[in-house]
Amino acid sequence: VQLQASGGGLVQAGGSLRLSCAASGRTFSSYVMGWFRQAPGKEREFVAAIVWRGGDTTYADSVKGRFSISRDYVKNIVFLQMNSLKPEDTAVYYCAAKILAGRYNYWGQGTLVTVSS
Repeated sequence: VQLQASGGGLVQAGGSLRLSCAASGRTFSSYVMGWFRQAPGKEREFVAAIVWRGGDTTYADSVKGRFSISRDYVKNIVFLQMNSLKPEDTAVYYCAAKILAGRYNYWGQGTLVTVSS
């Protein structure tokens, strides 16, 4: 499994960004795709996840109502739409994948999101 994240950048508080994660290497119908982030000096934390088949989603409380995860199952891309960004959203964002009952064991490289106040 290969995961390629992109879309990070510098944005002002209140702005929006959309991250993309291109997935390849197998069929993902039995997978959960997730986004995590790691801010400077902090541990990596869960942001959002989507079940590839069915599209059920889960969000961290800190991003509910502001972030939205979705997938294009034809192009094998997972998106993270981030709205109303806050300085505390600044972090390196990683996409990850796992089988339904497993742990996240496939990780892409990170993409940096910087939100200025």
